[in-house]
Formats: sequence, C-alpha cells, structure tokens
Amino acid sequence: MLEKAIFQITNTTEFEALALQVFQYQYTHVSVYRDFCNLLNKTPNAVKTIENIPFLPIQFFKTHSILSSEKKAETIFTSSGTTGDTLSRHFVANTSLYEESFCKAFQLFYGNPKDWTILALLPSYLEREGSSLIYMVQSLINKTEDPNSGFYLHNHDVLIQKILEQEAKAKKTLLIGVSYALLDLIEKQHFQLAHTTVLETGGMKGKRKELIKSALHDTLKKGFGVTEIHSEYGMTELLSQAYSLGKGIFKTPPWMKILTRDTEDALTSISGKTGGINVIDLANLYSCSFIATQDLGKLYPTGNFEILGRFDTSDIRGCNLMVL
Repeated sequence: MLEKAIFQITNTTEFEALALQVFQYQYTHVSVYRDFCNLLNKTPNAVKTIENIPFLPIQFFKTHSILSSEKKAETIFTSSGTTGDTLSRHFVANTSLYEESFCKAFQLFYGNPKDWTILALLPSYLEREGSSLIYMVQSLINKTEDPNSGFYLHNHDVLIQKILEQEAKAKKTLLIGVSYALLDLIEKQHFQLAHTTVLETGGMKGKRKELIKSALHDTLKKGFGVTEIHSEYGMTELLSQAYSLGKGIFKTPPWMKILTRDTEDALTSISGKTGGINVIDLANLYSCSFIATQDLGKLYPTGNFEILGRFDTSDIRGCNLMVL
C-alpha cells in the first residue's frame, strides 16, 4: 500500500522506485496532472526515472482542483495572500497522512515533542482560516502536553515573559515565528537565549521590507543572542517540510526530495548552480507529488539545498501550458 510505504523509505533506490509508482497512480487518478503530462507527451511508458517525471507548476493549485478521483477532500488548506489575490487551495484527502508526515519530520529533526515547550508567534496565519502551518503547529503544541506551550498573537509582553521564564527554568523551548513578527519581538526585547531554539517560517507578509535570508538571520541572531537561526521550508501545496538547523542549509525527510531546473527552461534538470526549485513530496499522494515551485535555490551533492529567492514573474517559463 502506497500510504504505508511512504514513511518506510530508507534509501535513494527505495525513494525513486516509490516515486515512479506514485507518478503512475497520479497520472491515472488525478485528471489535471494527467492532462498536463499528456501535453508534454510524458505518459508512464515514457517516464523511467524521476528526472523524467513532469513537475506541475504550483500555480495550478490556484486555478484547478487537484485531487484523486478515488478520494474526497477531508479538509482544504488555503494560502495566505493580500486582498484580490487568487489563493492556492490544497484539497487534502487524508489529514492523517499530513499528520504522520509532519510528526515524523519533527521527530527526525528535533526529537519527541514532549521534550519541548513550543511557543508560536504566527499572527498572519492565526488571523485567517485554512492554514496548514497552524494545523501543524497546533498539533505539535498538543503533543508537548505542556501547559506553557501555545500561540501568541500580538501580546508580545506576555510572550517575552514566557520566554524568560522558560530560560530561567532551563527548559528546552522552540520559538516558531513568522519573520516580521520575530523582528518585532526583538525590537521590543533583546535576549541572550541558552535554552531556546528560534525557528523562522519566512515571510514578511507585506509588514516589512523583504530581506535576504542571511541579513534576516544575522539580525535575528543578534536580537535573540543565539548562534544559529533554524528555518522551516513548507507551503500550502505540500504536506511535508524541510528544515534548516542553521546557515540556511535545508535537509529533507526521506519521503521528500528537491531537484532544480534551469530558470529559462522549466522542463530541464540541473545541479550545482542556481535554478528553480522542484519538489517531490510523496506525502502529497492524493493531489500531486511533483511540483515546480516559484522559488530559486541551489542543490548540493548531499541532497541538501539552499533557498536564494523567488522568480520575478508570476509565471514559470515554459511550464504554463494549462494555467488559466
């Protein structure tokens, strides 16, 4: 069974074999993806390696309902956006698959949630409905079984006091926040944290001027008094996350893989230089596991990767055949 096999992957050979099975399943059952593949003449008979698998432009999640014909959506996650934006919608057929994905990834990178207090500063996400990030963080908060874990909206004074209390108790704490809110926090209070890990989820959400990642992290490191800033790489259209434990270098869980494409030709595969980020997320079993994002990055021989920016235009060149 594909669902069970996803989280049993132990090596590259198993990943590639399962990715090809998932491709065949989605070609058969996800009509939007099948139509896209047919336009590219990429039928299962023509796809023998993961490099041959077509990556669906992420804009399709704004314009089409991407869901297996065998399934109905248990929930719909929506992206954030400003007034007038067309939001991405991710029809999730099996929320337990999402929960297993983020719980196993957290265990892999951080260990048992019960060992942590989790403090969440995610105002832009908390103030709207349909956020997959809030769904994930709420579940992890619950798993800590710690009454000190929780969300904070704009009550920075209370959050500052909570952080200082946790530090005084030497309690291992994870502060997860959207970038602009973390900057707001350190403008109000400078810290010297010894027991708190700071995890930024990216995004200024129109609240502040965008910063390159290295400049953002330098500011946050000084403000929180830490040697490294951790990062999470995820999005509405994915059910898995990659994590960086410092220096902006991300690592994926075994059921997720990053490839890069030439910025001028979406149907290529490159390595060792800046390119568009393609994501294989096998947890996206019932929507699409093969997504061409609008992020720019660099892939390293280890399989780790770095995010360097985003495409300047809304369309991914050469790969917008069906975007309406």
